[in-house]
Amino acid sequence: MSDELWQLSACDVAQGIREQRFTSEAVVASVTERMAAHNPRLNAIVLNLGDEALMQARAADASVKAGAPLGALHGVPVTIKSNIDVKGQPTPNGLPAFADLIAQDDSPVVSNLKNAGAIIVGRTNTPELSMRLTTDNPLYGRTLNPWDDNASPGGSSGGASSAAAAGFGPIHHGNDIGGSLRCPAFNCGLSTVKPTFGRVPAYLPSAPAERGMLAQLISVQGAICREVRDVRLALKVMAGHDARDPFWMPVPFDNWPSEPSPIRVGVTAESYGHPIHPQISQAIDQAAGYLSDAGYAVEPVTTPSVDDAAKAWFTFLGAELEAFLMPLAREHGSATIQQILEWYFQMGETADAAAYREGIKERTAMTRQWDVFLERTPLVLTPYFLQPTPEWDCDAKSLQGTRDVFNAAIYSTGINWVSLPAGVTPIGLIEGLPAGVQLIGRRYREDMILDAMAAIEARVGVLARELWARER
Repeated sequence: MSDELWQLSACDVAQGIREQRFTSEAVVASVTERMAAHNPRLNAIVLNLGDEALMQARAADASVKAGAPLGALHGVPVTIKSNIDVKGQPTPNGLPAFADLIAQDDSPVVSNLKNAGAIIVGRTNTPELSMRLTTDNPLYGRTLNPWDDNASPGGSSGGASSAAAAGFGPIHHGNDIGGSLRCPAFNCGLSTVKPTFGRVPAYLPSAPAERGMLAQLISVQGAICREVRDVRLALKVMAGHDARDPFWMPVPFDNWPSEPSPIRVGVTAESYGHPIHPQISQAIDQAAGYLSDAGYAVEPVTTPSVDDAAKAWFTFLGAELEAFLMPLAREHGSATIQQILEWYFQMGETADAAAYREGIKERTAMTRQWDVFLERTPLVLTPYFLQPTPEWDCDAKSLQGTRDVFNAAIYSTGINWVSLPAGVTPIGLIEGLPAGVQLIGRRYREDMILDAMAAIEARVGVLARELWARER
């Protein structure tokens, strides 16, 4: 085998184990050895479960030899972000005060991964309260981007993205309320899909109370991977039914009726007056060309306003953050996270109770506009971030620095506001750091997004391999 086992995709690992070309124990050992060599510097994994994972891998291999039924991820190593529950493990969410908060049960995503045979090799780092676009906290410290120590690995799933790029297994759980899957994927040269609200079940058994309604409506669970096919495999597994989420939808993932051919892809790089790096605009043109070559009908479009949706995210979700999250930050958070959250509230007018009620109503109208638009044009190619991957602490230096980051991320928060699925996949390097493009799709049509991402990946390649080549 030309590749070391830690380099393989989840699809190849699962198939190889099933066909007994190699064992789960060998795969997990390869991944944990890779972690031992590189995690001390990167700090992506904050709870190493290597010993336990090796025991589980041996049991997985015994099942293969016994001819037992095998799940889609049987023996495949994965990581879980440290802001959801794994039974018997802490769920600190970046806060020292919660370091000993031990989960009494698994969150749905964890249950679905375990039921598919996945083996958890570690828990990944996240910023305090999972509310920054970088990853640093006073409990575990800062996570590095494997491409450049001074670059942000993204947030809040920055531990997941660093682990994925570094080779600590092929599938890495993350979640996304404003960009926490797509930002890390962009920054570290990886692929992900923020699924439609209701696609993947969500529940936090350790939470003392339910989240605010908007947080429930726009936050989703997903996976960050090096390869698009692994995102597809992981997302299908994660999307399994769990009765604890009343918003989960029994919607098919595959086997939808055929779309008229060629599939239309709208293209926009509208920046709404915010600065956009010229190479980001060029990357959109490049990706559009790849999709055209792959047989898509690509055309410029004007979409419903992304900027208005991004402003609404701050105004109305900000009201919930101020009411429910800020008290936790004041009681348990560092001075850094308190200051950053205060800057969030200064960046736009936070809604009062009356405005909040109106904002939820208007969110329906915005979502309807997008649904009608996507009826004719089922995919939209956009920037994800209007600037190259930023420095790791750019949001902590000043109000203007935080403002600049979120102005560059309107295609992130705006799409969360309307709960549409959106994927990010690499397009190459800009100023020496990874960059990606975003594809927005119809509700519950993650399959179409993944198909288009795969067409781009076929031209760009798996960017992490360029990172690994630097080690030789």
